[in-house]
Amino acid sequence: MSRGGQAKTREEPERRCIATGEVQPKAGLIRFVVGPGDEVVPDVLGKLPGRGIWVAADRAALEKAAKKGLFSRAAKRPVKVPDGMIAGLERQLAQRVVDLISLARKGGYAVAGYEKAKDWLAKEHAKVLVQAMDGSERGKTKLRTPEGGRFIGVLTAQELGLAFGRENVIHGALAAGGLTTRVVEEADKLKGVRETAVEGSTGKVRRPDER
Repeated sequence: MSRGGQAKTREEPERRCIATGEVQPKAGLIRFVVGPGDEVVPDVLGKLPGRGIWVAADRAALEKAAKKGLFSRAAKRPVKVPDGMIAGLERQLAQRVVDLISLARKGGYAVAGYEKAKDWLAKEHAKVLVQAMDGSERGKTKLRTPEGGRFIGVLTAQELGLAFGRENVIHGALAAGGLTTRVVEEADKLKGVRETAVEGSTGKVRRPDER
């Protein structure tokens, strides 16, 4: 299975992580390129020109690649890893998830608010439960991840609010179809890179290395 919860096919491209040495689908990796001034640049959208350097969407793997000179080894020449690169990558990934949820909302595949999310879950319309990582734990436990579905808990209430055009959002839900698979894939990447993430609808906070 891929990180997006879809069955892997033979055509799904795979790449090797320079930090772990593991070969896995591109959906679970971050692409980097060497930009101007021989500086390593994250390619969150996967569209920048140049030879791709791939690292697992895992903070420990990213830190290893940065500290051990693995980017230079992969590029076969000295390259610079800018200070704060991983923090910047985290912000880009968070914005990517926000943007995708916003597009899903505009397409009718996402709703916000406790009552709307509850209604979609009750009608088995929701395939993904989305909750703010900094929301009330008591309130979040009232909703459960749909059977056979997914849970996203890596965005703050403010970030979810941006996705839904509000100040803050704690609860949301995504239907199958549209951009939902891409939202899940990008949220999984953010989950691996972000300093802390919420695991499951119980709201338990874990660190990225607690796998």
